[in-house]
Amino acid sequence: QVQFVESGGGLVQPGGSLRLSCAASGFFFRGLNMGWYRQAPGKQRELVASISSASSTNYENSVKGRFTISRDNVKKMLYLQMNSLKPDDTAVYYCNLIINQNSWGQGTQVTVSS
Repeated sequence: QVQFVESGGGLVQPGGSLRLSCAASGFFFRGLNMGWYRQAPGKQRELVASISSASSTNYENSVKGRFTISRDNVKKMLYLQMNSLKPDDTAVYYCNLIINQNSWGQGTQVTVSS
């Protein structure tokens, strides 16, 4: 019953911005660390950003200074603000738990292209 519903993806030009949202349900959201993952065709899924239950954050080097992860424990929502987007950011973006990833949502497609 753990569920994630990602939204907010789309087509943007290099240098543009996008804000992704994830609605989580089926678990004690406020007590668990969360992350945003991404996967491009032919590439392994990677953890891009994480946020603890106390809202401390960590980022993959390639997105540091450009992406910001945040959470709303009341609404059980996870967000990823993406600025200064690059073509290499093109991927399907997913949200999930850090402790395990037993199931995945559909993800949301982010395409950065001119």
